[in-house]
Amino acid sequence: MENFLKISLLGLGFFFATGILAQESDSTTFSKWEHSASLNFNFFQDAFYLLPTYEVNKSHLHLGARYNYEDINTFSGWVGYNFMGGDHLAYVITPMVGGLVGRTNAFAAGALIQLDFSRFSFYSESEYVFDIVAYGNDYFSNYFYTWTDMSYALTDWLAVGLSVQNLRTYQSSPDIQRGLLVSTSVKDVDITGYFYSSLTADPFFILTLSKDFDIVCK
Repeated sequence: MENFLKISLLGLGFFFATGILAQESDSTTFSKWEHSASLNFNFFQDAFYLLPTYEVNKSHLHLGARYNYEDINTFSGWVGYNFMGGDHLAYVITPMVGGLVGRTNAFAAGALIQLDFSRFSFYSESEYVFDIVAYGNDYFSNYFYTWTDMSYALTDWLAVGLSVQNLRTYQSSPDIQRGLLVSTSVKDVDITGYFYSSLTADPFFILTLSKDFDIVCK
């Protein structure tokens, strides 16, 4: 419990520090960088861990950083290219490449997909991880992962939907977790709760806090 409180406090400090950074810019705009910070609190029956992510977008450029995402005690950095467009159906499709350092050392290739139509939203992030240690004849540490959310906004502040996670290692059957999501907003902070269950694993819960903001660079 003590470790849980320490990790949670550190994570919340990281999250709310992003709001302070956002307030330090003024109205003079030379270039605008769009930032997004999020914290995922992952609750399992016998474990808990915190997953912070940070993304930066400027026009077609996408940069990202994650911790505890691909593996525990592992940092990943990403760079990608945003394809954007649409009117009634708005889309952002971002192919990207990345590297992992920590408990897992690997190269990775992935993609982000965001589609919005009226009150419907579709979001998917996927990646294939090439474990450096497994390079050669041993590919069992390589894996494919995808997370997909489909939601409908009941009001301007409340959305509900479905979520699916799919993890598949080399020559193994997919481990699919299906779940429900509920999302709301409080003072520009998006709060989403996920409940997952599968045939092969115990149910687990994820609470996500996320905030978008702009930083003006002179």
